[in-house]
Amino acid sequence: MQRRHFLALSGFAALSACGGRGRTRASTSGLHGNPVVNRPDFGDADPVSWNGRGPDGHPVHGIDVSKFQGQIDWSTARDSGVSFAFIKATEGGDRVDDLFHDHWQGAGRAGVPRGAYHFFYHCRPADEQARWFIRNVPRTPGALPPVLDMEWNPFSPTCTIRPPADQVRAEAETFLAIVGRHYGQAPILYVPIEFWNDNQMWKVRGAGDFWLRSTAAHPAETYDGHHWTFWQYTGTGLVPGIGGKVDINAFHGSRGAWSDWLARRSV
Repeated sequence: MQRRHFLALSGFAALSACGGRGRTRASTSGLHGNPVVNRPDFGDADPVSWNGRGPDGHPVHGIDVSKFQGQIDWSTARDSGVSFAFIKATEGGDRVDDLFHDHWQGAGRAGVPRGAYHFFYHCRPADEQARWFIRNVPRTPGALPPVLDMEWNPFSPTCTIRPPADQVRAEAETFLAIVGRHYGQAPILYVPIEFWNDNQMWKVRGAGDFWLRSTAAHPAETYDGHHWTFWQYTGTGLVPGIGGKVDINAFHGSRGAWSDWLARRSV
């Protein structure tokens, strides 16, 4: 979720068209009082064609953000269709995102359901990284499940190793178990396609939901039909309230399914 070169979507034209004419609000339950789902009113800086099977078929959309998005007008983003946010909190065993606390508090004040994610560092033990995440991310009532973001990071100035697949999966399971016990909910596992295939990440135990990245085709095609709960479909999204490009994600289900998921998966 940090340095990625994404293809994006052309289906945003349809989203923007329907979002610009009278947004639809539907109440959901379970987080931050009474969250709403608004039709996405987004754009995209680098759209692609989805050939009839794109994210516009999913009504619930959200974002993932870090310091690279700068300050965010969360109320505007919410009103423009941001129904949830995953916020970068930590990386490795000694780094906290510079804007984590600002984003966490801002999303909360705006009533945007939010969860925190950890970017995994392959040169540090998983248990140490789990403790670092726990040290810096509060147990906030109503928060979304914590997220483990695992991917290769060839741009790292200090750690570009690629451990064997069985080690990668074991480290993932260690992190998920420690963090899951602390927060009282099974974490979400985020994985891009190369990492997914290299490490057979569908074998990982302990993930409550899978969050998959696919920026040029539907996940059903890219991930051989593996079940997903969140789909990161662009890294070049344009969202009112955010100054630059941002990752945008779809939830796998209807507004009613989203309400049910929130009630079940938030604490």
